Amino acid sequence: MEPSLEPSLFPDKKPSHEKSDKGTPLADRMRPVNLEEFLGQSHLLHEGSLLRRTIEDDQAPSMILWGPPGSGKTSLAHVIARKTSGRFVKLSAVTAGVKDLRKVVDAARAHRERNGEKTILLVDEIHRWNKAQQDGLLPYVEDGTIVLIGATTENPSFYVISPLLSRCRTFTLEPLEAESITKILERALADGRGLADAGVIFTAEALEAIVNGSDGDARRALNDLEIVSRTAAKQAVPKEITAELVSEALKNRHYLYDKAGEEHYSLISALHKSVRGSDPDGALYWLARMLVSGEDALYVARRLIRMAVEDVGLASPQALSLAISALECYRFLGSPEGELALAEAAVYLATCPKSNSIYVAMNEAKDEIRISGSIPVPLHLRNAPTGLMKDLGYGKDYRYDHDYEEAYAGQEFLPVQLKGKKFYRPTDRGFEKQIQERLEYWNKLREKR
Repeated sequence: MEPSLEPSLFPDKKPSHEKSDKGTPLADRMRPVNLEEFLGQSHLLHEGSLLRRTIEDDQAPSMILWGPPGSGKTSLAHVIARKTSGRFVKLSAVTAGVKDLRKVVDAARAHRERNGEKTILLVDEIHRWNKAQQDGLLPYVEDGTIVLIGATTENPSFYVISPLLSRCRTFTLEPLEAESITKILERALADGRGLADAGVIFTAEALEAIVNGSDGDARRALNDLEIVSRTAAKQAVPKEITAELVSEALKNRHYLYDKAGEEHYSLISALHKSVRGSDPDGALYWLARMLVSGEDALYVARRLIRMAVEDVGLASPQALSLAISALECYRFLGSPEGELALAEAAVYLATCPKSNSIYVAMNEAKDEIRISGSIPVPLHLRNAPTGLMKDLGYGKDYRYDHDYEEAYAGQEFLPVQLKGKKFYRPTDRGFEKQIQERLEYWNKLREKR
């Protein structure tokens, strides 16, 4: 679908919100028309803030607006568009491509030559454009042909190319607080653009139920408000909306989650850090968040195994076995019964003594290899299956440990260049305390021999 680009199709040069078209979704009708109506994101738009000043002075720079669904990215772009003296064009990266962008640029150039005005281009879901498509924006953002507003729910560090990021300011929007969403719903019920003439009354508890079910998403809250209102309007009596009616409408709600995006990595990070920080309650909460949101339970199980080896290690050697057992249990039982095995593993790992000594030791060993290269194996450690190898000294002077007292010969196993090098340093926690005592005992035996 090609965007509308002819100047004649943009008599106001900016989006219009005064008309109350009841055929459009409530969330679209209730978009704020100015900064005073824009609720939330006070960390970005408080009086005197950089972003607010640039908008009020019609000096908004090219920017990336990053935030979760319904946090106000598109609404803020429309507020900027209404405030500017320039022209406003919107593209969706889902449907538009390089061809559409070229038409926008050509029209922007013509408009600037004719009227001396800039063009603000909103690219919604900009993370969906590939590198080549994003590259197409660079020269026109650079020379001021367009002022870019890129809206994305994904971390721009991963999804927006670095040259484009360097030419834009990145503003991070947060999920809206309950107070802001409540005010948005109350305005929708009282405003002529909204449901003022719908003849429905929401109890405070009903509005609270919608707010609680919104996950900080204003669009979801407004959509729920509209759906429940329409349902009530069809009833003969009465039209008061209760919390029970709202709960019934929201019983199949979906939770904010993206199994391949920012939320996925944020939640697994929170689970991992809760386990590492020995907090079983945090571990249970984040585990439940992931499972309720539809995450693959086997993915979670694999990550629990990773936690067992990275953060518990030999401080509690049973942790790895229990984590693997939880994976097998889930494979056998499935959901929801198998999820209890994952919960058991998460709590066990969180309450274990912790040691990352194996993790550190392995990384240090790899670092040493990168530095010192492929040092030859010492002759006494080499196998000698042929006569030639024996003649060359393979296996010479190797001492068979079982022939010695306590099955310990005390010989050197590292190359000469690395003699005395220590990679594994056990902690004094859990089972590793016993390992440390054993290593110290063997060191004494070595000194004697």
